[in-house]
Amino acid sequence: MHKILVIHGPNLNLLGRREIEVYGILTLDEINKRLEVEAKELGLELETVQSNHEGEIIELIQKTTSDFLIINPGAYTHTSIAIADAIAGKAIPAIEVHLSNIYKREEFRHKSMIAPVAIGQISGFGQTSYLLALKAASILLK
Repeated sequence: MHKILVIHGPNLNLLGRREIEVYGILTLDEINKRLEVEAKELGLELETVQSNHEGEIIELIQKTTSDFLIINPGAYTHTSIAIADAIAGKAIPAIEVHLSNIYKREEFRHKSMIAPVAIGQISGFGQTSYLLALKAASILLK
């Protein structure tokens, strides 16, 4: 059984209470429960982690034994060469996800440090962004 690591970056622990007009009403726990249901249907083992700390995210990537990474780096998307280096150094296939369409938002959000080391990026579909990434990972792992 293939293992998928899902990393939720900074401030995603506030989903459902933070900028609902941008991020929606679902909490992180609700998103994780939907991911778990989908992972079971796809025959995947799933681990979900949320961290507000760049160093912890890097250590999670470095230490994972998972076969695939789905990551929503939050604001680190636009600033963290260190997270990008961790993904590249681990050589783990990764999909970058975002709840909102980062290209319809402030200009500083249009540049991703993670995209060049990811297989692809899914943004703008709310919690469905994660579900689409999980389905893509399942297909790519076969």
